[in-house]
Amino acid sequence: MPVILVLLFGSIQVAVWFVARSTALNAAQTGVNAQRTFDAGPDAGRERATAYLRRSGDWLAGWDRTGPTCAETATAVTCTVRGRSLSVIPGVSFEVTQTAHGPAERWSAG
Repeated sequence: MPVILVLLFGSIQVAVWFVARSTALNAAQTGVNAQRTFDAGPDAGRERATAYLRRSGDWLAGWDRTGPTCAETATAVTCTVRGRSLSVIPGVSFEVTQTAHGPAERWSAG
C-alpha cells in the first residue's frame, strides 16, 4: 500500500509540474504577442504576461517574485517566465522556466 501511495502522489506531482510549465509557456507567449506588435509600449509584454498569470490560478507559484521579463531587439522579442510548481508532496516542488520568442512587427521596404 505505501508503494501505491508514493506512485500515486508522485504521478500527481509530475502532472502538476506539467500544468505549471504549460501555464508559464502560455504566459510567455501572451507577453511576446503583446510586445511584438507595432508601436507596443515598453512594458506591454510584461504587463500582459502578468495579467495572464494572475488569471491562471496558482499552478505556477512564486512567479511574482521576479515577474515575467521581456527583452526586445529591432527584429525580435523574447519573454521569460519563472516560478515553481505547486507542491503536492511536502517539500517537493520543481523550478519552471519557460521562454517564448517571436519576430517584432516593423515597417520594411519591400
